[in-house]
Amino acid sequence: MSLFRRSVLGAGLAGALLPYPWLTRAAQAQRPSNVLRFGLSAFPPNLQPWVSVGASAGTVKMLIHRSLVTYGSDGELRGELAQSWSRDDAGAWVFKLRQGCQFHNGDPVTADDVKWSIEQIAGEKSTAAMRTQFQDITRVDILDPATIRLVTRTPMVTLPSWFANYNTFILSRKSTAAEPIGAGPFRLVAQERGSSLELSAFDKYYKPGFPKLKGIKFTVYADENLRNAALVSGDMDIIEYVPWPAMSAVEANPRLKLLTQEGPFMDVLFNGTKPPFNDARVRRAVAHAVRREDIVKAVFSGRGKVLEGPPIVEGTPWYDKDLARGWAYDPARAKALLSEAGFPNGFQTTLLATSQYGMHKDTAEIVQQHLAAVGIQCELQLTDWSTRVSRGTRGQYDISIHGVAADNNDPDGLTSLLDTSQPPTHGRSFKVDAPRTVAALAKGRTEFDQAKRVEIYKEMQRAVLEEVPLAGLAWRSQGYGMDKGVAGFVNLPGALTTSSGGMLEETYFG
Repeated sequence: MSLFRRSVLGAGLAGALLPYPWLTRAAQAQRPSNVLRFGLSAFPPNLQPWVSVGASAGTVKMLIHRSLVTYGSDGELRGELAQSWSRDDAGAWVFKLRQGCQFHNGDPVTADDVKWSIEQIAGEKSTAAMRTQFQDITRVDILDPATIRLVTRTPMVTLPSWFANYNTFILSRKSTAAEPIGAGPFRLVAQERGSSLELSAFDKYYKPGFPKLKGIKFTVYADENLRNAALVSGDMDIIEYVPWPAMSAVEANPRLKLLTQEGPFMDVLFNGTKPPFNDARVRRAVAHAVRREDIVKAVFSGRGKVLEGPPIVEGTPWYDKDLARGWAYDPARAKALLSEAGFPNGFQTTLLATSQYGMHKDTAEIVQQHLAAVGIQCELQLTDWSTRVSRGTRGQYDISIHGVAADNNDPDGLTSLLDTSQPPTHGRSFKVDAPRTVAALAKGRTEFDQAKRVEIYKEMQRAVLEEVPLAGLAWRSQGYGMDKGVAGFVNLPGALTTSSGGMLEETYFG
């Protein structure tokens, strides 16, 4: 197919660690007027626009770049570079671009840029997080400089939401791997590698009066307790990932406020390329071996709940209370599955996690204890976040602990986590064979009848319980802590909490 013959940027790691190598100025110690000081949990392994390297990197990327659509404070899609979108009589999606949008180099955003960006994401050599979805786009028609028509293999009900993913942006077709050119409300103007990044407001941003801030200074506090201390002391105006044991104190502090959402979760990922975890019975054994209440209590101070099945949010049309307990704690069942798979005496393996986030390390230690009780002896391997991302993407692990959220609150938002046929990322099991799960996900995004979609996704949940492309552990509350003088910021609902960084364009000091 000629449309995707080659990816110019590779949609991947072709550039420098950060794609702005000329930025070396150290960050200022004090906050200038109207500059938000944000405590970031991890320095981005890179800022390549279409590659998934974690939510902290996503927060920065969402401010430098923009896509056709995004999520509003209510969690619903709203126009961004596109002012409208609709399906035509042939089932294709037509996007009408907003007038006045400019890239950071001063060029207008055109349909040619949209087409070029789609080609890069879907390219044969692409490592983009959304590559599989975008390869379902078979043709991109430019109807005029401001109108683009997307033809897909089959009708796609969820296609607009693809452009709201924080790894999917529209870039100028003049971009290179070393210099991606975005159209976001801020520009990256300085960085101190491993320590801080500085953003400055883009004065030609298309929204009059936005962004409301002059700039944002991101300072990295890999230690969550130091990050919280920086908030309490007033060194930071806002921080992400408020430690769970500290949430009550932040709520009680008269100077601070806490915004939380329940939507992210912890899970176990598997390397499916070699024994024993290429066997679904062994993966199911792991899923039944862990007493999840221990994680909720010890890791999240009770601010969460057990996740004993596919990560479908309770209260949504897709939720089924029986399927939600498909991996209930049952060590006897776990031992029986291991015996059935040829491991009656268990085995030794490795368990990868990061030491940079307490929730990862502490969850890994509890999982290690419970797996040992059924005969799976794990050597715990704790790394920094960048190494965890690298090893996860390369499949350099046996099993791994991860913390994640779906791309959105529709079950199709789980595609990036459950569709193991996609290119490897750190947040998805490595080449696990899960054909029924993959097929159900593909079917669900092509069905426009809501009742039928509900049944398709229940079948998807049954497939997940058997094929175990991941093993859910615990839902967790995710919180941003901030000074009460910070206004306009919204922690987006449910799974969208990890996309809340995009709301910083609306943030100001009240």
